[in-house]
Amino acid sequence: MYELKKILFVCVENAGRSQIAEGFLRKYAPNRFQSLSAGTKPIDIVNPLAIDVMKEIGIDIRKQKPKVLSNDLIKQSYKIVNMGCMDKESCPTLFVENAINWNIEDPKGKSIDVVRKIRDEIEKKVKELVTTL
Repeated sequence: MYELKKILFVCVENAGRSQIAEGFLRKYAPNRFQSLSAGTKPIDIVNPLAIDVMKEIGIDIRKQKPKVLSNDLIKQSYKIVNMGCMDKESCPTLFVENAINWNIEDPKGKSIDVVRKIRDEIEKKVKELVTTL
């Protein structure tokens, strides 16, 4: 059996956008890629609204945990997607060369309706990514 190529989704807290993207890639390309996410300053838990909006469409990300972005993760990854940076001092693109930048709004502190729109935008971008890789 061959090893799946790793796709790494990065953001600062690894609590919302990157966790949603990890869940979508696991759904849309489970046999083609290993889906990972990490952050430069991960917090303790995944954003509860991110969990809720993914559950609404049948994707369970409750067991996912925020992880710290490491050099090993970067080196092992086939592609790295930066979800978007609000905190320029902690922006993953400062640490990662050749990242794909999506510039997606941070769901932190937003209403559930806004988080749903962010989820749908991430789903569209993940589907596009799968078709282009």
